[in-house]
Amino acid sequence: MAARASLEPAAGPGALPAGREDLAVNNIEVVYHDVIQVLKGISLGVPARRIVALLGTNGAGKTTTLRAISGLLRTEDGAVRDGTISYDGSRIDGLPPEAIVRRGIVQVLEGRRVFKHLTVEENLRVGAVASRHAFPARRDLVYTYFPPLRRHTRRLAGYLSGGEQQMIAIGRALIAQARLLLLDEPSLGLSPFLVREIFEIVRRLRDEQGITVLLVEQNAHQALAIADYGYVMEGGKIVLEGPAGDLRNNPDVREFYLGLTESGARRNYRAFKYYRRRKRWL
Repeated sequence: MAARASLEPAAGPGALPAGREDLAVNNIEVVYHDVIQVLKGISLGVPARRIVALLGTNGAGKTTTLRAISGLLRTEDGAVRDGTISYDGSRIDGLPPEAIVRRGIVQVLEGRRVFKHLTVEENLRVGAVASRHAFPARRDLVYTYFPPLRRHTRRLAGYLSGGEQQMIAIGRALIAQARLLLLDEPSLGLSPFLVREIFEIVRRLRDEQGITVLLVEQNAHQALAIADYGYVMEGGKIVLEGPAGDLRNNPDVREFYLGLTESGARRNYRAFKYYRRRKRWL
């Protein structure tokens, strides 16, 4: 059985503050179709006004974790079989997705999922279903963080670039007055320049708007660059956690998620077939 390694948060910049966590996931198990167990008792916390990164390879259970929090498991015949999920001290597991959104928890799905046949403004207006009266002010806020969208207000979303569509997806969450933003692979399919731009805006949303972020991302380098704290998932379990700075310096994370050798050089993957995985947490 894999032993869970834990890096305790240290005092100072990037360390998680003491006190009640905004989001608390406690020992949850998730199954699909009443048969397939994907999450095997994971626990994690996301404090207010912090960015927490959730790292792991494909199939580790990262997206399932987000869907469990946002209430979207039932769309794929999934369910939380055990454990609890709480936000601001109240349980939210079992609530329908619309009730969770009204509490300020909004998931930005992998692949952006914009309505390509609607204009930019119409896409943003979708996020105002729960608070139509706030739309004008929230739209102006979106345009402040994503100026390109102001120029394309009346354009169909399907004709925009992948980066601009990602801006719409995050903007829609801002329109919905997200307090906790669940971001699923926001860098997917974007150029390095746009990836840096999107991640910088996420950091600003934390710093300037006080938005809490749980970030699922395979680009571990970018994720840990803006995160305060991080968790590593494998096989439906949390296997490593700690302040982002500690994870960046952890030899296993550097080797398996940042592609660096212990000396800091880039790993040569031409010799990959001769390489045997030897993570210390396994």
